[in-house]
Amino acid sequence: MSVVKINAISVPEHARERFEERFRGRAGAVQSTDGFEWFELLRPLEGTDQYLVYTRWESEEAYRAWESGQDFARAHSGGGSELAPAAGDSSHLWSYAVVESSAPDRP
Repeated sequence: MSVVKINAISVPEHARERFEERFRGRAGAVQSTDGFEWFELLRPLEGTDQYLVYTRWESEEAYRAWESGQDFARAHSGGGSELAPAAGDSSHLWSYAVVESSAPDRP
């Protein structure tokens, strides 16, 4: 059963562009990881300052292996004071099991 990890990260409006740039700079870093299925960075449109970082994994074990590896450490290192909201206590990790999933029917 797949698992989803959602990291809710508060980012002040003045830091949004730099925060998104950080993700563009590491695009593809997780894509070749065993058990990785999906990634999305979701920008808030209204009512919150929280970005959502959505990843989907084939299992909890696959996620844990990536989390404890060098690729995770490289992806989460650096950033300096401009990216402090990404690394501070304004981040919350939520975990979900995928119970049901669907996609559009396409011929």
